[in-house]
Amino acid sequence: MKLISWNVNGIRACVNKGFKEFFNQIDADIFCIQETKCQPEQIELTFEGYKAYWNSAERKGYSGTAIFTKKEPLTVTYGIGICEHDKEGRVITLEFENFYMVNIYTPNAKRELERLDYRQVWEDEIRKYLLELKKIKPVIMCGDLNVAHKEIDLKNPKSNRGNAGFTDEERGKMTELLEAGFIDSFRFLYPDKTDSYSWWSYMGKAREKNVGWRIDYFIVSEDIKEKIKDAMIYPEIMGSDHCPIGLIIE
Repeated sequence: MKLISWNVNGIRACVNKGFKEFFNQIDADIFCIQETKCQPEQIELTFEGYKAYWNSAERKGYSGTAIFTKKEPLTVTYGIGICEHDKEGRVITLEFENFYMVNIYTPNAKRELERLDYRQVWEDEIRKYLLELKKIKPVIMCGDLNVAHKEIDLKNPKSNRGNAGFTDEERGKMTELLEAGFIDSFRFLYPDKTDSYSWWSYMGKAREKNVGWRIDYFIVSEDIKEKIKDAMIYPEIMGSDHCPIGLIIE
């Protein structure tokens, strides 16, 4: 089974920059996107053989997630059942026979860390939500989690220490999630692989120089880690300040 995740940073813009071509070429079983920045009625985006599920933010042009899947899910859940967190369209869960697929777009702590306190609350609630699902069946979660977990996950860890996406608090919450019984699929297979990033600033030719961050993940519950066959990053695919990532799992 091939899974893809991509923060498209505005699907309407990304469609004009090769999104459909990549979608068709990669032929994923499940394709998750984050930061759609639109309501489904604002775009005509259908693919033959796929069902589509959208969760848009109340605020137009902001946040939002969507999933395209070849196999119809048993159930679909939007959000995590907490109003404060659900109004920004950041979570979609599809239940399949053997696993849950959870697409997440984690809030950014922002400059000056103005949203860090909210982010900490969010992380605790998401972890609880995933653990409840995990009691029922295995979980595969993906998305832009807005954190580089370890120093190896960004080009300049020393100068970025304490900045949004690389605070001790955010990194600590990722550690808590993994210690609760989850696996970072990419690091599971490639623990020492350097210069592997999924996001680059638009400034200073960062992408050209590969001065990036790995902040997009496929996280799986520990009970299915042996089913992970490969984890991919597609830095050559343009169209957003993020590139797509992938997971091959039995």
